[in-house]
Amino acid sequence: MKTRKFLSVAFLALAFGATSFAQKTVMVGGAEMYPSKNIIENAVNSKDHTTLVAAVKAADLVETLQGMGPFTVFAPTNAAFDMLPAGTVETLLKPENKKMLQTILTYHVVSGKMNAVDIAKAIKEGNGKAMLKTVSGGTLTAWMKGKKLYITDEKGGMAEVTIADVNQSNGVIHVVNAVLLPKK
Repeated sequence: MKTRKFLSVAFLALAFGATSFAQKTVMVGGAEMYPSKNIIENAVNSKDHTTLVAAVKAADLVETLQGMGPFTVFAPTNAAFDMLPAGTVETLLKPENKKMLQTILTYHVVSGKMNAVDIAKAIKEGNGKAMLKTVSGGTLTAWMKGKKLYITDEKGGMAEVTIADVNQSNGVIHVVNAVLLPKK
Protein backbone atom coordinates (compact mmCIF):
# COMPACT_ATOMS: atom_id res chain seq x y z
CA MET A 1 0.00 0.00 0.00
CA LYS A 2 2.83 2.41 0.89
CA THR A 3 4.52 1.67 -2.44
CA ARG A 4 1.33 2.41 -4.36
CA LYS A 5 0.88 5.69 -2.48
CA PHE A 6 4.50 6.68 -3.17
CA LEU A 7 4.15 5.83 -6.86
CA SER A 8 0.95 7.86 -7.22
CA VAL A 9 2.62 10.90 -5.60
CA ALA A 10 5.67 10.41 -7.82
CA PHE A 11 3.42 10.18 -10.88
CA LEU A 12 1.65 13.41 -9.93
CA ALA A 13 5.00 15.11 -9.48
CA LEU A 14 6.07 14.03 -12.95
CA ALA A 15 2.71 14.95 -14.47
CA PHE A 16 2.99 18.48 -13.17
CA GLY A 17 6.72 18.83 -13.60
CA ALA A 18 6.72 19.60 -9.89
CA THR A 19 9.83 21.01 -8.32
CA SER A 20 8.87 20.60 -4.69
CA PHE A 21 11.53 17.95 -4.16
CA ALA A 22 14.34 20.08 -5.59
CA GLN A 23 13.60 23.74 -6.09
CA LYS A 24 14.97 25.01 -9.35
CA THR A 25 14.99 28.22 -11.32
CA VAL A 26 12.02 28.52 -13.68
CA MET A 27 11.70 30.87 -16.67
CA VAL A 28 8.62 33.12 -16.60
CA GLY A 29 8.13 36.05 -18.96
CA GLY A 30 11.67 35.75 -20.26
CA ALA A 31 13.25 36.00 -16.83
CA GLU A 32 14.60 33.47 -14.38
CA MET A 33 12.56 33.13 -11.20
CA TYR A 34 14.90 32.32 -8.34
CA PRO A 35 13.62 30.23 -5.40
CA SER A 36 15.88 32.34 -3.15
CA LYS A 37 13.96 35.56 -3.98
CA ASN A 38 10.52 36.57 -2.75
CA ILE A 39 7.38 36.88 -4.86
CA ILE A 40 7.84 40.58 -5.62
CA GLU A 41 11.59 40.34 -6.30
CA ASN A 42 10.88 37.73 -8.97
CA ALA A 43 7.61 39.13 -10.40
CA VAL A 44 9.13 42.51 -11.28
CA ASN A 45 11.45 40.76 -13.74
CA SER A 46 8.72 38.91 -15.69
CA LYS A 47 7.75 40.68 -18.91
CA ASP A 48 4.47 38.70 -18.78
CA HIS A 49 3.44 40.20 -15.42
CA THR A 50 3.95 43.97 -15.74
CA THR A 51 0.22 44.64 -15.35
CA LEU A 52 0.05 42.47 -12.23
CA VAL A 53 3.08 44.22 -10.73
CA ALA A 54 1.55 47.65 -11.48
CA ALA A 55 -1.70 46.54 -9.85
CA VAL A 56 0.11 45.19 -6.76
CA LYS A 57 1.89 48.54 -6.41
CA ALA A 58 -1.33 50.55 -6.87
CA ALA A 59 -3.04 48.37 -4.24
CA ASP A 60 -0.20 48.88 -1.74
CA LEU A 61 0.37 45.12 -1.52
CA VAL A 62 4.11 45.09 -2.28
CA GLU A 63 5.10 44.93 1.39
CA THR A 64 2.59 42.16 2.07
CA LEU A 65 3.83 39.97 -0.79
CA GLN A 66 7.43 40.57 0.28
CA GLY A 67 6.50 39.32 3.76
CA MET A 68 7.25 35.97 5.33
CA GLY A 69 4.23 34.16 3.93
CA PRO A 70 4.13 31.50 2.85
CA PHE A 71 1.73 32.35 0.02
CA THR A 72 0.37 30.51 -2.98
CA VAL A 73 -0.25 33.05 -5.75
CA PHE A 74 -2.23 32.40 -8.92
CA ALA A 75 -0.58 35.07 -11.07
CA PRO A 76 -2.49 36.30 -14.16
CA THR A 77 -0.39 37.28 -17.17
CA ASN A 78 -0.67 40.57 -19.05
CA ALA A 79 -2.70 38.69 -21.69
CA ALA A 80 -5.12 37.62 -18.95
CA PHE A 81 -5.65 41.25 -17.91
CA ASP A 82 -6.06 42.19 -21.59
CA MET A 83 -9.06 39.82 -21.79
CA LEU A 84 -10.99 41.96 -19.29
CA PRO A 85 -13.48 44.46 -20.75
CA ALA A 86 -11.82 47.60 -22.17
CA GLY A 87 -11.02 50.15 -19.47
CA THR A 88 -11.28 47.71 -16.55
CA VAL A 89 -7.59 47.72 -15.62
CA GLU A 90 -7.32 51.50 -15.95
CA THR A 91 -10.39 51.94 -13.73
CA LEU A 92 -9.07 49.52 -11.10
CA LEU A 93 -5.71 51.32 -10.96
CA LYS A 94 -7.37 54.61 -9.92
CA PRO A 95 -6.77 55.55 -6.26
CA GLU A 96 -10.50 55.66 -5.51
CA ASN A 97 -10.78 51.96 -6.48
CA LYS A 98 -7.88 50.75 -4.32
CA LYS A 99 -10.09 48.68 -1.98
CA MET A 100 -11.70 46.84 -4.92
CA LEU A 101 -8.28 46.24 -6.48
CA GLN A 102 -6.96 44.86 -3.18
CA THR A 103 -9.91 42.47 -2.97
CA ILE A 104 -9.38 41.20 -6.53
CA LEU A 105 -5.62 40.76 -6.07
CA THR A 106 -5.86 39.03 -2.67
CA TYR A 107 -8.49 36.75 -4.23
CA HIS A 108 -5.57 35.29 -6.23
CA VAL A 109 -3.65 34.45 -3.03
CA VAL A 110 -4.03 31.44 -0.72
CA SER A 111 -2.26 31.28 2.66
CA GLY A 112 0.38 28.58 2.81
CA LYS A 113 2.53 27.04 0.13
CA MET A 114 0.64 24.68 -2.19
CA ASN A 115 2.72 23.17 -4.97
CA ALA A 116 0.96 21.37 -7.82
CA VAL A 117 1.34 18.04 -6.01
CA ASP A 118 -0.38 19.50 -2.93
CA ILE A 119 -3.23 20.86 -5.04
CA ALA A 120 -3.58 17.55 -6.92
CA LYS A 121 -3.74 15.71 -3.59
CA ALA A 122 -6.45 18.10 -2.33
CA ILE A 123 -8.39 17.58 -5.58
CA LYS A 124 -8.18 13.81 -5.17
CA GLU A 125 -9.27 14.04 -1.52
CA GLY A 126 -12.16 16.29 -2.59
CA ASN A 127 -13.39 13.77 -5.18
CA GLY A 128 -12.34 15.88 -8.14
CA LYS A 129 -12.43 19.38 -6.68
CA ALA A 130 -10.45 21.29 -4.07
CA MET A 131 -11.92 24.37 -2.43
CA LEU A 132 -9.15 26.90 -1.72
CA LYS A 133 -9.84 29.72 0.75
CA THR A 134 -8.28 32.97 -0.47
CA VAL A 135 -6.70 35.73 1.57
CA SER A 136 -9.61 38.00 0.56
CA GLY A 137 -12.05 35.54 2.17
CA GLY A 138 -13.37 34.09 -1.08
CA THR A 139 -13.08 30.59 -2.50
CA LEU A 140 -11.35 29.24 -5.58
CA THR A 141 -12.10 25.77 -6.91
CA ALA A 142 -9.19 23.73 -8.25
CA TRP A 143 -9.82 20.81 -10.59
CA MET A 144 -8.08 18.82 -13.29
CA LYS A 145 -8.86 17.83 -16.83
CA GLY A 146 -6.39 15.21 -17.89
CA LYS A 147 -3.02 16.43 -16.65
CA LYS A 148 -3.99 20.11 -16.75
CA LEU A 149 -4.80 22.07 -13.60
CA TYR A 150 -7.64 24.61 -13.66
CA ILE A 151 -8.97 27.17 -11.22
CA THR A 152 -12.60 28.34 -11.25
CA ASP A 153 -13.62 31.58 -9.53
CA GLU A 154 -16.86 32.37 -7.68
CA LYS A 155 -18.38 33.91 -10.82
CA GLY A 156 -17.77 30.77 -12.88
CA GLY A 157 -14.70 32.15 -14.69
CA MET A 158 -11.98 29.64 -15.41
CA ALA A 159 -8.19 29.88 -15.62
CA GLU A 160 -5.67 27.26 -16.67
CA VAL A 161 -2.41 26.99 -14.76
CA THR A 162 0.09 27.46 -17.59
CA ILE A 163 3.25 27.34 -15.46
CA ALA A 164 3.10 25.53 -12.12
CA ASP A 165 5.48 25.51 -9.19
CA VAL A 166 7.46 28.71 -9.58
CA ASN A 167 8.98 28.47 -6.11
CA GLN A 168 9.80 31.61 -4.14
CA SER A 169 11.48 32.18 -0.79
CA ASN A 170 8.06 33.05 0.68
CA GLY A 171 5.78 30.71 -1.24
CA VAL A 172 4.95 29.58 -4.76
CA ILE A 173 3.49 31.14 -7.90
CA HIS A 174 1.29 29.36 -10.42
CA VAL A 175 0.93 31.37 -13.64
CA VAL A 176 -2.69 31.50 -14.87
CA ASN A 177 -4.18 32.62 -18.18
CA ALA A 178 -7.21 34.49 -16.80
CA VAL A 179 -8.02 36.99 -14.06
CA LEU A 180 -10.06 35.34 -11.30
CA LEU A 181 -12.94 37.38 -9.89
CA PRO A 182 -14.69 37.14 -6.52
CA LYS A 183 -18.50 37.36 -6.15
CA LYS A 184 -18.34 40.89 -4.77
